[in-house]
Amino acid sequence: MAVRRLAPEEIQPKSFAFSPENEVFAQEQIAKYPPGRQASAVIPLLWRAQEQTGGWLPRKAIEAVAVRLDMPDIRVLEVATFYTMFNLDPVGKYFIQFCGTTPCALRGAGDIKKVLERRVGEQSHVSADGNFSWLEVECLGACCNAPMVQINHDYYEDLTPENFEKLLDDLAAGRPVKAGPQSSRRSSEPADAVKTLTDPSLYDGSMVGAWRKRFEEEAVKAVDTGEAAAATATAAANPKPGKPDAGRAIDTEKADTPAKRVKEGEKPVTNSERKEAADTSKTTVAEQKPKGDVPAAQSGKSYVATPSKPEAGRAAAEAPTTPIAGTPPSETTTRRDGSESKPDVVPDPTKKSS
Repeated sequence: MAVRRLAPEEIQPKSFAFSPENEVFAQEQIAKYPPGRQASAVIPLLWRAQEQTGGWLPRKAIEAVAVRLDMPDIRVLEVATFYTMFNLDPVGKYFIQFCGTTPCALRGAGDIKKVLERRVGEQSHVSADGNFSWLEVECLGACCNAPMVQINHDYYEDLTPENFEKLLDDLAAGRPVKAGPQSSRRSSEPADAVKTLTDPSLYDGSMVGAWRKRFEEEAVKAVDTGEAAAATATAAANPKPGKPDAGRAIDTEKADTPAKRVKEGEKPVTNSERKEAADTSKTTVAEQKPKGDVPAAQSGKSYVATPSKPEAGRAAAEAPTTPIAGTPPSETTTRRDGSESKPDVVPDPTKKSS
């Protein structure tokens, strides 16, 4: 964001005070918030002060709002310089905000800008008669009617150099102007080859309540032809389930369990079942394996990892440089020093590996 500063001191007014009606407005806005929270009304008070001073905020207006809300001047100044809706320099009677972003640019906004530069001058410059000033702004949200401008509080859309020149002439002469599209369009409907909403009955109100009449006529017709009775009979003969069977629990025959027998009034366990359970000849016994079949433990003398598929459980072959398990590294007769992989390198016996 560009740095925004107050207007030069030589054009700043010497004082500012709210008008009686704006003072009433300020009191109403402050009353919306609990005691101690009156700072929440800073934006509406700044906006009303800007309207009172002709569309811009002088230093004295900012200070008056700060006093009215019991705020430090710098806090109100931070708000006024942050929001671009607050003009910090004088503007013309008709302040034109010109949209120059992509949709408007593609629809001829460059020609509208040339009209402004020729009729008014550079942006942020007030015309000699005090009527106009303009500023290029970001998208104003009326892309369907591009190119467009906002003049004070109204949108003027579907602009061409010709109708924009006429709009400026009418404003300067004090003649009434029409806000919105400056073409034959009423809003943002297609400009040419309109194929929808061509029947006036769709929007002139003549069809209000027609849906009720249509349903009443269909109900009378159904009674006269017996369609309602036929539909009722069919529904009674072939009822449709409220929900399909898919996903619904299906009742099936329960297994013969003690719980089922108790529910049906029978003994949970019969005498024959008790006798069968006590028969030791039918007891399941775990198969005992002879001790000789236990596989031998893998040798603990190797530091070499066991292959992923050892041959019949045998230990991996011992490497020539592998020390015996449990032997401290300092006492091993053979040490890994790189010579086994680099035969041409002669290790220095005075240096010990860590």
